[in-house]
Amino acid sequence: MGSPLRILSANLQNGGAQPEAFAELVETCGPDAVIVQELAPEQADALARVLPHGALAPDRTHTGMGIALRRPARLSRLSLVHREAQLAELDPADWSQLSQAVEIVNVHISAPHCHPVWAQPWRRRRQLQALLAHVAADPDRARAVVGDFNATPIWPVYRRLARQLEDLALTHARARGTRPARTWPRWLGVPLLRIDHCFGAGLVVESCDVVDLPGSDHYALVVDATLA
Repeated sequence: MGSPLRILSANLQNGGAQPEAFAELVETCGPDAVIVQELAPEQADALARVLPHGALAPDRTHTGMGIALRRPARLSRLSLVHREAQLAELDPADWSQLSQAVEIVNVHISAPHCHPVWAQPWRRRRQLQALLAHVAADPDRARAVVGDFNATPIWPVYRRLARQLEDLALTHARARGTRPARTWPRWLGVPLLRIDHCFGAGLVVESCDVVDLPGSDHYALVVDATLA
């Protein structure tokens, strides 16, 4: 069993998260992969200075996405309505801690309250269908599906994903007799909802933490996992 793969996921609130503070957080946490949603150009510049590999696609319309990596990976995209998902395949040839390839999927499911509200149920359903189809096409692959799902465990988006994939934060909390930490909203001081998730297949969770993310409305999620 190799050393854990550390994944950090963060919604950067369309430029709200302080770029340099976020870069410092990444350096402090030491992740192998940083998965970001609502990535703005200045945040992308700061992140690229810390982790040299991956694919950063910043924007100022809440659609910016990014995967930043410590080492190279094969990068691609999964077509979803409104926002594409990003894929990174980590190969053992470049990732010595892995004995087989691991796929990381960066996801940002549309929020149900965003304009136009009438379109969101359709968008969310189509996004979920495409994501589930991708997982079902290769169900035995080791993977982490990570990001802002805009869905708590009682919402259909979460429940349908949890039928096919393991909620790593929930598994970690149950093993310790606790509950997973909530991730949103940060501006209240006490987060009320858990809408940022790391779903896994073929992975064993070693640790899971929620960390402060200055300037964002989300807390960041940090997960350590090894291959099963």
